[in-house]
Amino acid sequence: MTAPLKAIDGNADLAALMTDLAAKARAAARVLALAPPEQKNRALAAIERAIRANAPAILASNAEDVAEARAAGMTSAFVDRLTLTQARIDGMADGVATVREIVDPVGAVTESWQRPNGMTIERVRVPLGVIGVIFESRPNVAADAGVLCLKSGNAVILRGGSDSFRSCRAIHDSLVQGLREAGLPEAAITLVPTRDRAAVGLMLTGLNGGIDVIVPRGGKSLVARVEAEARVPVFAHLEGVNHIYVDASARLDMAKAVVLNAKMRRPGVCGAVETLLIDRGAAAEKLKPLVAMLIDAGCEVRGDDIVQGADTRVKPASDEDWTTEYEDAIISAKIVDGLDEAIAHIQNHGSHHTDAIVTEDAKAASKFLSEVDSAIVLHNASTQFADGGEFGFGAEIGIATGKFHARGPVGAEQLTSFKYRVHGTGQTRP
Repeated sequence: MTAPLKAIDGNADLAALMTDLAAKARAAARVLALAPPEQKNRALAAIERAIRANAPAILASNAEDVAEARAAGMTSAFVDRLTLTQARIDGMADGVATVREIVDPVGAVTESWQRPNGMTIERVRVPLGVIGVIFESRPNVAADAGVLCLKSGNAVILRGGSDSFRSCRAIHDSLVQGLREAGLPEAAITLVPTRDRAAVGLMLTGLNGGIDVIVPRGGKSLVARVEAEARVPVFAHLEGVNHIYVDASARLDMAKAVVLNAKMRRPGVCGAVETLLIDRGAAAEKLKPLVAMLIDAGCEVRGDDIVQGADTRVKPASDEDWTTEYEDAIISAKIVDGLDEAIAHIQNHGSHHTDAIVTEDAKAASKFLSEVDSAIVLHNASTQFADGGEFGFGAEIGIATGKFHARGPVGAEQLTSFKYRVHGTGQTRP
């Protein structure tokens, strides 16, 4: 059971608390960096068992968070992101098991070569150190981030959203239990024990060198704040203004299945499609069925003049709609004159997150995959596959949309850097 909220909120000296947390995480990071794979895997196995065993307590804590969110009038999509079910907890535990089976990235020699003077140089993967993860409503991020950092030899400081506070604490209990059983320092996975929003600002300072990198996982405003204020490197996880382009050669049955899943499977996740682009050559056959399918499934469609003409239930799209991440059962739809215009629209209005093409034309698919500058591009598949678990990473901290260090799903390997090991036999430089 988690402690009462009043016992840990309202800290008299939050700065001192956060600095102490970072110092302990830094000490834990030094231990983790040298921990053998077997010990880390024992911890992961124990965490998996603990999550499964503690599911009733996690669900009870989550029910309190969900009730509070509903009372505050949060949207259905927000509540969906916040809600945990037995199936989602099972998926969380399954993800831990997958992470355990991943080859340990720490110490892997990625390249090795010998110089003419006889020296051998190796490039070796090493942990980043202490990672600060700031996230909002999805409590499963606590487990995903915790186990990925553990596998990659990093300590982590988790700061979840105030809406998921109880859920994150319940999940964190299982993470700490696993660390304890494996003889690893409990500070290796630290959860900020307060809802005080000032804790975020303190983390962005780096806490006197205690944090090496920040990973923001949330909406546009959170990421913008982190990028503006952080004094340490940031793995940016920008909004998912994702697109599906339905080409003239697309099969209607496939297009319907992919579009419906991409929008309505879970409208509030970052991999949900937000804009549907349809080739003018496909409009006569595919526009009306696609629009009717979405509306009948409970999705609001906002479209251009042609899309509005296909169904009287379509609402007019504004300029803002083309750059909006709805995180809800809403989609914007537009007719484009072929692949080049579709690519241009994605470049001008997208967020470089995840974009897909539905087509039977191999050349069109190749052009789309080559020219669309997004972290994830798909051919004939739903954008909701933008997920580290679906990539075989077991879990993810987020989808990095930048181009430095990590891009796409950030898993265990992406949470390492490298150093060079040089072996000599007494060489000196002339």
